[in-house]
Amino acid sequence: MNIIEDYPLKNLNTFGIEASARYFCSVSNISELTSIINDKKIEEVPVLILGGGSNLLFTSDYDGLIIKIDIKGVCVVNEEQKYVYIESGAGMIWHELVRHCVDQNYGGIENLSLIPGTVGAAPMQNIGAYGVEIKDVFHSLQAIHLNSGEVKTFYKEDCQFGYRDSIFKNRLKGQYAIVSVTLRLDKDPKPNLTYGSLKKSITEMGCTEDNVTIKEISDAVIKIRRSKLPNPSKIGNAGSFFKNPKIGGNRLNELQSAFNDIPFYPLGNNRFKVPAGWLIEQCGWKGKVIGNTGTYKNQALVLVNHGNATGKEIYNLSEKILKSVYEKFGIQLEREVNIV
Repeated sequence: MNIIEDYPLKNLNTFGIEASARYFCSVSNISELTSIINDKKIEEVPVLILGGGSNLLFTSDYDGLIIKIDIKGVCVVNEEQKYVYIESGAGMIWHELVRHCVDQNYGGIENLSLIPGTVGAAPMQNIGAYGVEIKDVFHSLQAIHLNSGEVKTFYKEDCQFGYRDSIFKNRLKGQYAIVSVTLRLDKDPKPNLTYGSLKKSITEMGCTEDNVTIKEISDAVIKIRRSKLPNPSKIGNAGSFFKNPKIGGNRLNELQSAFNDIPFYPLGNNRFKVPAGWLIEQCGWKGKVIGNTGTYKNQALVLVNHGNATGKEIYNLSEKILKSVYEKFGIQLEREVNIV
């Protein structure tokens, strides 16, 4: 197992940022990962676990060890009358897992089609789209403690899932490397068309909730995402840069008196989600270009690298957006992308 020094990271992050790691290695199984953890050469340096590099922004070189998880493979580990349990290696591309499950007519993650990144990052971020989050189908994951090398199983209740959040982004941040994920999927799929634009797209396809297949739902999601979001291979980006903020009913009423067209989605308990993209667009940021950075022309929520941006330039742009949204709406946005 080779640990490479001064390793370039431009091709390992979807922003395409020029940066390097002091040390780098890639692991394809648990024994390789354990061997790296026990290597005396790196025991005193910080460690960063890397998946698809689709949800992080390098603002400088990384003065530590980056371990790329490249553990692949997918299999059925249990089957019941209604459900099937699918285990996938953490290094598998997320969309490849979705396609595999759709092909087998296993329902539950078709709404999450074309989300960039790897399987291991999915529960960490509690990825979600079009009315579905991974916590809805999550069963368990296996992870290795980066100091002790202990292999631990985390079940749904252990992960403390929240909106684009989990225990691995806060209390256990940087302590574990996820090596596999197990999902409980439906053998008799039930479509989730609660999200307005998805339901509209399905209707335009001539389908109804009663006759639509999960393959058609997946195709519709892919079509919507491609119309809204840039392809990272063509223009550097990390998808949605900010989380959609949650506000209370009283605050929503105040905002509606000043902005009567503000969109919102009920969350229950007098809480509402407001689209961050709409807030940013109202501040004049949609499609704006500043030097080598900017926001995407079709979605203000996506920050882009127009070719030669540094991570600090993109971070500074995000700071300006945060400030302008707060000044106009009194809402403090949170970054969804991890800053390194």
